[in-house]
Amino acid sequence: QVQLVESGGGLVQPGGSLRLSCAASGSIFSIKAMGWYRQAPGKQRELVAGIISGGSTNYADSVKGRFTISRDNAKNMVYLHMNSLKPEDTAVYYCNALVVVNPPVLGDYWGQGTQVTVSS
Repeated sequence: QVQLVESGGGLVQPGGSLRLSCAASGSIFSIKAMGWYRQAPGKQRELVAGIISGGSTNYADSVKGRFTISRDNAKNMVYLHMNSLKPEDTAVYYCNALVVVNPPVLGDYWGQGTQVTVSS
């Protein structure tokens, strides 16, 4: 019904920057919230940043001041701008969206993940 496709991951040196993108498509009536999660090897998946339809955002303490989440409601896209990257940011990053697919049904959808590796 709804597909999320991430792009923009890759290998970057410490202190570098990357921008992740996520495009939502399918039977979308509206999107309530979008966010980015990450999962490092041997660790649980954690919330990195989230943004609701009104524009309010929240961030994990570990990324505050370095990462910025933004959203293009017209295009059903969400972005994660990552600056001052650290080796501990290395993980698979997943896009997530809370989507109203057929009112009032709300679905929780995930992308396939994109690898971010921070290493010299």
